[in-house]
Amino acid sequence: MNKPVRVRYAPSPTGFPHVGNIRTALFNWLFARHNNGKFILRIEDTDVSRKVEGALDSILTSLKWLGLDFDEGPGIGGPYGPYFQSQRLDIYRSTAEKLIAGGYAYYCFCSPERLDSMRQEQAKLKQPPGYDRRCRNLGKEEISKLKAEGITPVVRFKIPLEGQTVFNDIIRGDVVFENSTQDDFVLLKSDGFPTYHLANIVDDHLMEVSHVLRADEWLSSTPRHVLLYQAMGYEAPLFAHLPIILGPDRSKLSKRHGTTSLMEFKKQGYLSEAMVNFLALLGWSLDEKTEIMSRKDLVDNFSLERVGKTGAIFNLEKLTWMNGTYIRALRENELVSRAIPFLEETLPAEVKRPLSRELIKLIVPLVRERVRTLKEFADMSDFFFMEIPEYSTSLLLGKGIKNKETALMAVQRAHGGIEQLAKFDATSLEGLLRPLSEQIGIKTGDFFGLLRIAVTGRMVAPPLFQTMAVMGKDKCLKCLDSAIKKLITLK
Repeated sequence: MNKPVRVRYAPSPTGFPHVGNIRTALFNWLFARHNNGKFILRIEDTDVSRKVEGALDSILTSLKWLGLDFDEGPGIGGPYGPYFQSQRLDIYRSTAEKLIAGGYAYYCFCSPERLDSMRQEQAKLKQPPGYDRRCRNLGKEEISKLKAEGITPVVRFKIPLEGQTVFNDIIRGDVVFENSTQDDFVLLKSDGFPTYHLANIVDDHLMEVSHVLRADEWLSSTPRHVLLYQAMGYEAPLFAHLPIILGPDRSKLSKRHGTTSLMEFKKQGYLSEAMVNFLALLGWSLDEKTEIMSRKDLVDNFSLERVGKTGAIFNLEKLTWMNGTYIRALRENELVSRAIPFLEETLPAEVKRPLSRELIKLIVPLVRERVRTLKEFADMSDFFFMEIPEYSTSLLLGKGIKNKETALMAVQRAHGGIEQLAKFDATSLEGLLRPLSEQIGIKTGDFFGLLRIAVTGRMVAPPLFQTMAVMGKDKCLKCLDSAIKKLITLK
């Protein structure tokens, strides 16, 4: 094809974007950018009954978060608008009328009740479902009579009764469908709104789309579309049906596998650049080993020849590992900026705002190597911002120190030693507390674990001495005072 590359992402606002349809958007965007083409956003909003409030905003927000900028579409316009299908209804209706006039389509007056009865009978006889073509050969007089009775028809496409429909898929090669397996599908519904099959063909032609990259669930619909292109006298675009995304059990990815909503991953603290990298490798690869790729690397190397045919496994562990890798690669100031919103959301209302950026800078080196998401960053460091951490007193009596009196003595001795420290840093704390563990006869692991809970309220936290140094002497002493009171009152 010698045409300029023009691809489209055409979501329906009937739900919020999930990783499957956003992966489709990403592949279209990468293909456009690699080929210096245009990436179009078109909103297919003709299914009025299934529209979901907020879905359009979520679509736009998702694209913006991932940096998938579009060249034409809602808000920015373009030469082939409007880019909402609900604003293009006259085009679809006139096209349907032309197809009827050309003998490629016909009015169907069958009621929903008759169609239901037909399907039930087909199921009973174990026949494949499909319209029985009752209205296919109605005469002009009968059509006029039915319209006069006030019956609003749908418009159906006339599938050839014999032969084959063949098309070439860039990923799958030549694909052949027997026309006898296709039924006369609806083009225009009785309410005047088009089906997907009509609207997307008309718009792809008028918007001069060169390549249709979409999920492989649309592969079985493609013979319908090829026949429509032929009936309309349009040149068909090139097709590429992308491999399905599977869960770990190799079934189609769904909510039962866990989070699939793109914006939920954002809320959980995944970075947009990690998500782009991960999604790009769901069905495409540079080679057999490269996993971490920048946006520029992806654009420079993306090609449909490297897209696979088999389903791609959505591996959450791999995404989380990749996200941790990206977090560790962030510059300190950038990580601070990205962590702040998660701390703002996690920390109790009584924590003073705005949060100290300088304090967060001190925390970053302590947790950077341990966290895999920004939410983990917030969860692992919230105690730094609290006056006294909240925790159950029972945590102070761990498996190594089960005796209340021993735990109380250990915390009191630590408190006394810290009070006398002239210099309060990690080295001085280790110089005090490691020998103190031997003096009081408690294993260092048990002693440090007790102090970790006393000052952080956590059994797992960043390195103890560095954590205490960042918290500061006064705060550490307050936390130890609180632990002493908890142990004294423990029954």
